Amino acid sequence: MIKIGKINFPEFPFLLAPMEDVSDPPFRRLCKMEGADLMYSEFISSEGLIRDAIKSKKKLEIFDYERPIGIQIFGGDEEAMSLSAKIVETVQPDLLDINFGCPVKKVACKGAGAGVLKDIDLMVKLTKAVVNSTKLPVTVKTRLGWDEKSINIDEVAERLQDVGIQALTIHARTRSQMYKGHSDWNYIARVKNNPRIQIPIFGNGDIDSPEKALEFKNKYGVDGIMIGRAAIGNPWIFKQIKHFFKTGELLPPPTLKERIEAVKKHALWSTEWKGERTGLLEMRQHYSNYFRGIADFKPYKSQLLSTLSIDELNTVFHTILKEKDIH
Repeated sequence: MIKIGKINFPEFPFLLAPMEDVSDPPFRRLCKMEGADLMYSEFISSEGLIRDAIKSKKKLEIFDYERPIGIQIFGGDEEAMSLSAKIVETVQPDLLDINFGCPVKKVACKGAGAGVLKDIDLMVKLTKAVVNSTKLPVTVKTRLGWDEKSINIDEVAERLQDVGIQALTIHARTRSQMYKGHSDWNYIARVKNNPRIQIPIFGNGDIDSPEKALEFKNKYGVDGIMIGRAAIGNPWIFKQIKHFFKTGELLPPPTLKERIEAVKKHALWSTEWKGERTGLLEMRQHYSNYFRGIADFKPYKSQLLSTLSIDELNTVFHTILKEKDIH
């Protein structure tokens, strides 16, 4: 059994990755319903938390039905990370995660996220500051290194374990790869097989099907798998993988009606959390993913993108089901 702090997980847990503008409470709720074992907030700026920035504080909202749930923070300053850890502790998540993996320029080039991969000593100092500032279990998500010439994940794993982290998630790409090319899980396997490493090691990168999840579990020996982009518009992936692991059989893909029901829930929860206008505006990024592969759906997508109320949205969905003769 995998254990982080007081959290006991199934033998092989599946984690929903923290994704900016995606992993909010409405989306997390859907993924939890579909089998995610551990989820994280969107990443939160330590500087933003200290400044009491509204957007950063909003991301701290978690709900009991999401548990176990982790709050993820990022930053490049010891004092800011330490203070933000204390702020996070007040909302009582199940763990606190540090982001040393975000590759986007506005984060990495300011010496945070994957930018810290250039300075392992700083990474260790930041991590130690957080661990010493909170009673919460502290975990880390990172990448293999800044680029292929500076892959340092072996040293990173040992040193972060030494200062007290309780689990490590490794995205098997470098920062320079961003999200392109293939992930290389051989590095993750090397960390997992290191006799010095005693904490759970979770793998992340390119898991987009039950078959691949099982292949990577068996081939690389990780303690669990984190799924990110493959869950966008496809919260069912957790249930599909678990069913395949248990039975060796693939579940059929969700029907159009099941997709519509999921979007209706997602949209309703989004409007309840953010307000109707903002909730529906932010839902627009999800429609293409939910309905990918559905024949002749383009005209309906245009209608969905123009809706500004739940009633309008439900009317569009009623029309779709009626015209496609789905009951």
